[in-house]
Amino acid sequence: TDPIYAVAEHDGRRLLGSFRWGLIPHWAKDRKAAARHINARVETAAEKPAFREYFERRRCLIPADGFYEWEVLGEGRGKLPHFIYRADRSPLAFAGLWARWRDPATEERVATCTILTGRPAGVVEDLHDRMPVILPKAAWGPWLDPANRDVDGLRSLLASVAAPDLAEHAVSTLVNKVANNLPENVAPLPPDQVAELRSPTVRSAGEPRASTP
Repeated sequence: TDPIYAVAEHDGRRLLGSFRWGLIPHWAKDRKAAARHINARVETAAEKPAFREYFERRRCLIPADGFYEWEVLGEGRGKLPHFIYRADRSPLAFAGLWARWRDPATEERVATCTILTGRPAGVVEDLHDRMPVILPKAAWGPWLDPANRDVDGLRSLLASVAAPDLAEHAVSTLVNKVANNLPENVAPLPPDQVAELRSPTVRSAGEPRASTP
């Protein structure tokens, strides 16, 4: 539920703004909905009550250097985080939805967003059964256009995009703690440390956290 950047279109202009990660529908009574809505499944977002209005009217792009997924080590040894990124190191553009919510207690207006996720591809397939939907530049226009209310066409657009060539490397379990916003979160873990963490004699020291863009 931290602030992140997202791009939305308004009056024909693409604007970069700060949004809270975790969509809060306009009808929500409090902020608790945010933690449940950091991701939206691409297969059902157009029908789910929390997302369908925003799928039709309020779509965005969420720029990121990469994202995290966790390798299950087995035998009670926890999970090993991996940082996943475009092989050529250029930025990724995640498909997202955004909303505005008014806090009934304070009257504060909050812009929030969610990341659409779909089936994994490439290096992600061995790590997790979901990954962010990554849009190529050719899809940015129709996805961001608020006048585009063709839900079936939008679903077809998302289904037709292929994930870019991705690369990954294991990273420190420092990323498992939300408070650790550090350069080490994306630094490659030395092979000997990876082997040690995969050893059956090593047990996990912490619980994994949700991946951040």
